[in-house]
Amino acid sequence: MEHFSSGYNNLFNSRRIKSLMTDIRLLMKEGILRRYRRLFLFILLICSLFLLFLLTDLIFPCKVSVDYSTVIADADSTIMKAYLNRDDKWRLYTRLDEITPDLKKAILFKEDKYFQYHIGVNPVSVVRAMMNNLSSGRRTSGASTISMQVARLLEPKRRTYLNKLVEIFRAIQLEWHYTKNEILQLYLNLVPFGGNIEGVKAASVIYLNKMPDQLSIGEIATLSIIPNRPNTLRPGENNEILKRERDKWLNRYLKAGLFPEQDILDAIEEPLKASRHELPDHAHHICRRLHDQEKGKHTIYSTIHLEMQLKTEALVKEHINRWYFRNIKNAAALVIDNKTGSVIAYVGSADFFNSEDAGQVDGIRAVRSPGSTLKPLVYGLAFDHGLVTPKSVISDVPVYYSGYEPENYDGKYHGLVNVEYALSNSLNVPAVKLMNELNAGTVIEALIKAGFRQIKNDRDRLGLSVALGGCGVTLEELTYLYHTLSNKGILKEIRLIKPDNPFQQEGEKKEQNIRNKQNGRNKKKKQGTHPDDHACTGRILSEEAAFMVTDILCKVTRPDLPTEWQNSANLPRVAWKTGTSYGRRDAWSIGYNRNYTIGVWVGNFSGTGVPELSGADAAAPLLFRIFNALDYGSEENWYEVPEGLKSRIVCSVSGQPYSDFCNDLVIDYYIPSVSSSKPCRHMKEVFISPDSSVSYCMTCRPEFGYIKALYPNYAPEVIAYFEENNINYQKIPPHNSECERIFSGTAPVITSPLNGAEYYVDETDSMQIALSCNASNDVEKVFWYINKRYFKSALPNEKTFFSPREGRIEISCSDDRGRNTDIQILVKKISF
Repeated sequence: MEHFSSGYNNLFNSRRIKSLMTDIRLLMKEGILRRYRRLFLFILLICSLFLLFLLTDLIFPCKVSVDYSTVIADADSTIMKAYLNRDDKWRLYTRLDEITPDLKKAILFKEDKYFQYHIGVNPVSVVRAMMNNLSSGRRTSGASTISMQVARLLEPKRRTYLNKLVEIFRAIQLEWHYTKNEILQLYLNLVPFGGNIEGVKAASVIYLNKMPDQLSIGEIATLSIIPNRPNTLRPGENNEILKRERDKWLNRYLKAGLFPEQDILDAIEEPLKASRHELPDHAHHICRRLHDQEKGKHTIYSTIHLEMQLKTEALVKEHINRWYFRNIKNAAALVIDNKTGSVIAYVGSADFFNSEDAGQVDGIRAVRSPGSTLKPLVYGLAFDHGLVTPKSVISDVPVYYSGYEPENYDGKYHGLVNVEYALSNSLNVPAVKLMNELNAGTVIEALIKAGFRQIKNDRDRLGLSVALGGCGVTLEELTYLYHTLSNKGILKEIRLIKPDNPFQQEGEKKEQNIRNKQNGRNKKKKQGTHPDDHACTGRILSEEAAFMVTDILCKVTRPDLPTEWQNSANLPRVAWKTGTSYGRRDAWSIGYNRNYTIGVWVGNFSGTGVPELSGADAAAPLLFRIFNALDYGSEENWYEVPEGLKSRIVCSVSGQPYSDFCNDLVIDYYIPSVSSSKPCRHMKEVFISPDSSVSYCMTCRPEFGYIKALYPNYAPEVIAYFEENNINYQKIPPHNSECERIFSGTAPVITSPLNGAEYYVDETDSMQIALSCNASNDVEKVFWYINKRYFKSALPNEKTFFSPREGRIEISCSDDRGRNTDIQILVKKISF
């Protein structure tokens, strides 16, 4: 141990050399060295050669870098698509487990019977080949082992004696650094089979339409003889000659007892059905995406289920064929397995090869307007913030938010509706109202957390219109959001690539590590993920809020249920939402159950709007067809009510816990300690005269001669809606005219003009600006002031107009209860 620890310098220490020579002289004197001189010299020669080999191996390392074709496989390792390598060759990576014992025996029997015993070169074969070649005066036989052939295939050179020595050295290097199985694997990956086909897997798939581990003995024999004459024995061109050669080798197998006799006889009788086939070419969009993202990988094991992929592709294409002549020419669909978070079907367009309609555009990643599909998140967040519950009543009437005036899809308003109705009927105004109460930033941050990239980029420019589709999203992001709803509000990573590859063998891992080091990419990376995988984690909704949203979205009494499915017994039980973007450019339908989340987009990649395009008519039918094709009859497995979600009795008029005056009661879900527990106040007590002609307050109420009565407690915008649409409602009698009290409470809300807005007026025209407001139920008259000067009195719902002067103008509105609101506008006069 001391000698080794002192390093190489001690080895050449002169004193030790002298001592060694002295010992040798003594041995010679004794006659021992003379007796074993030849053995000693032989051992010395072997050691010297070994040391020389190690030194040469260090100076000229063996670099194994094979450029394979990229193969995209489905979840069951079935090839979906393959790409030529950089040399335009089909060289498919053959795994060790794909090399069957029969294939191994046949190859070794034909190419290198002593493969398991030599160190890369077979001296006996070398001597025999030299004798044969010298006696005949030409090259009649070779002595290349499989290791030598691999060395030649890795570094092709002219066949000279010097290059043969290099080849032998490289073969020994391979034996030193790799196992026998790994060398055989390299050989089977590199051996030529004619044309641009290399490797047994490429030959097996292209010529026989089979994987290597599925080959019969006859097929193995066929492939084993092609490399010797790849041009003359090419399958599909010279099958008769190929069959004769195959049978010769099968008879040699028979004589050698390589396989059972009956198996070989059956193989001889087996017809030869070999020809060049096209490689599988499926799932074009996902394969192109993975190929571009996973550069340098020879095999990418995706999460796609090919059978489901092909079914979905067929349904998408069939659906668009029905709509094509209405100028709706494309669609995309994405299917996620909710249990594993894996994408199992990925259809980017109706026809990948239709260049006229931009079929190669990936509709799953294209940024589009989402229409109403983000509303479920708005309602879920409102549940979690205690703003509403499913039976809470909300107003669907005209509203104004700093110049933004949302309208419903059909241009109509519905007055007072509950949240359940508002979401299932996809009403716009209630969704915007809730988003305003939440604060737009709350919703936008939740969307960013869920992985919406374009929204993240535009966050500073977005506002309340996000609830109605005023932002950019992708089908992938939307489907992931609904997958989160199916997963009880928890963000779960979704994958396009299998997280762990069960087929990756030690040799493949070793080769990948070597390649990573050579490319300077030996960095740790989470298996199965890539830049476009959704790796967001955490929670955006509580389990209780997610359940309430799901419970609403699975209702079938709603306008976006396609007509053809309204009376169908095959309607799948799913929670779903549709959406239509502004201008009818995009139709969406996203749905989920316990097993799958499916997203569908229908439209034109050109952005052309079509009057007939809507989520209900164009997208939802395709969604239901895909669900029925993939998951028919799964109704029994539905979501259970979470333990943290309770039920209570509420007033149907307000959706709040009932008071003594509530008569119509319903059961509602609520989240304890989160949902509002304030009692119902949809009615308020008013002091009135016995003939209901005058109302009193506590200040002016007479000592006798009044009664108590209940009147609806409507918000000012609801009263304005009733008045404008001539809807009868119970009005509070006019207040006592002799009362001098100034009331607190809700002041009039000025709806026109807009506070802080700039108005441009033609200086040659007598353009006027409208004055309007919303006032409480107890208001009979409002008073308008312009720049602190009285202008005019009007009814609460009455519009009046004034001619503005240029500059900043202050506008005030007071009601007959003394409550006041002030705004300012800026008027600029210009010439048109």
